[in-house]
Amino acid sequence: MSQSVARALHLLIQLGNGPATLDELAQSTGVHKTTVLRLLRTLADERFTFRDQSNRYHLGSRVFELAARGTDQREIRAIASPHLVAFNRAYGRTTHLAAMEGNDIVYIDKLESHDQIRMFSRIGLSANLNSTAVAKVILADLPDAELRPFVATMDFTRRTPNTITTPEAFLAEIDKVRAQGWAQDREENEPSINCIGVPIRGASGRVVAAVSVSVPNVVLPFEEVLDLLGPLQEVGERISRDCGYLPTVKS
Repeated sequence: MSQSVARALHLLIQLGNGPATLDELAQSTGVHKTTVLRLLRTLADERFTFRDQSNRYHLGSRVFELAARGTDQREIRAIASPHLVAFNRAYGRTTHLAAMEGNDIVYIDKLESHDQIRMFSRIGLSANLNSTAVAKVILADLPDAELRPFVATMDFTRRTPNTITTPEAFLAEIDKVRAQGWAQDREENEPSINCIGVPIRGASGRVVAAVSVSVPNVVLPFEEVLDLLGPLQEVGERISRDCGYLPTVKS
């Protein structure tokens, strides 16, 4: 670990014990005040710390945001499981749960369909970002300042004739997902496989995961897959509530 990173982490640990002055932080780290001040300014720029009117430093909002999101992701599979089992039992279709880990979106649970058709996806496998409903749902929650640089680095490999293969087209798709609140994969990731996905929100209101249902054309045409959207949205809403999400009631 680099020396600067180690010192910055030590500052955050110290502030976790309570507010502190620059002198107190310098003394606790054994580092000159000018170095501590430089580190604090960098941390403050990213909202990890802030200074009050008494010149005491505190943990910033970014720390609490990350803590909440980490808790959401750690518990989401266990929270979602009974809801996914009930949905899968009622409708018999392949059901996925996915969450973002670093720059990947990973399947963290999967319930197989009741027929004999199996899909390529499996628990622990990364979802293709440009061609899956779960990826679209999760990425649609990112603010544009984060989303656009992220999309610029994505792999736009064509997997079927319907795969989105340009950043511009993908961003247009994300706008559609944001407007309607759900995403579709209409034979974009696997030939003859249609999928719809909806968000799961944590206590902070941010999307922490996505749940989807996938059905082959030979079982249901896409128009009939859309009949599952209402029940799937209800599942997403129930899981979100169990994660602590309280939707804003419009007056």
